[in-house]
Amino acid sequence: MTPADCPRCTAFDGHQRIASGTPEKVALAVHTHLAGHRRCTPLVLDDATGEALEFDLRGSADEVRARLRSAPTEAPPAPRGPGRPKLGVVAKEVTLLPRHWEWLSRQPGGASVTLRRLVEEARRAGSAKDQARRAGEALDRAMRTLAGDLPGYEDASRAFWRGEQAAFERLTKPWPADVRSYVRRLAKPAWTAPAQSD
Repeated sequence: MTPADCPRCTAFDGHQRIASGTPEKVALAVHTHLAGHRRCTPLVLDDATGEALEFDLRGSADEVRARLRSAPTEAPPAPRGPGRPKLGVVAKEVTLLPRHWEWLSRQPGGASVTLRRLVEEARRAGSAKDQARRAGEALDRAMRTLAGDLPGYEDASRAFWRGEQAAFERLTKPWPADVRSYVRRLAKPAWTAPAQSD
């Protein structure tokens, strides 16, 4: 994962938080921190995914900033094929059973309109649940990296996945303050997501 793909991240020196914020803000804070802590091996995590990020911190702060600002933010667009490119519609193959095609053909607007509507409805219905799942996966990665060697890590992880917020908070309470506040912040979207029925 590259810093250009990340809207917000957090840097640590061991269990001590260096900075949180945009990749540029965090990279500059880590750059400054390294000047006074030469033996530090900073760890920067993407807050949305829990994955480690790598910054090129060579040179001056201005050089670090320039590299971050010139990094590509997205892949070049793929060549367009058939479809309605001005609207962003892209044609791809869909395979369905004959009964599915028959049902789609009877829907107002035809198969494409019906499929787009069904996808949007599914996205809306599952968005809170998906957000909670992604938050859980990010927390799991970050917690394994930052707290895997801390007492109660496995029990805290199990408590999180069982939805036992009070137990999770009790088990993370003895952890270093910066790690504890970070993992609790990452867990918050999962605790606050509305309940979804399967």
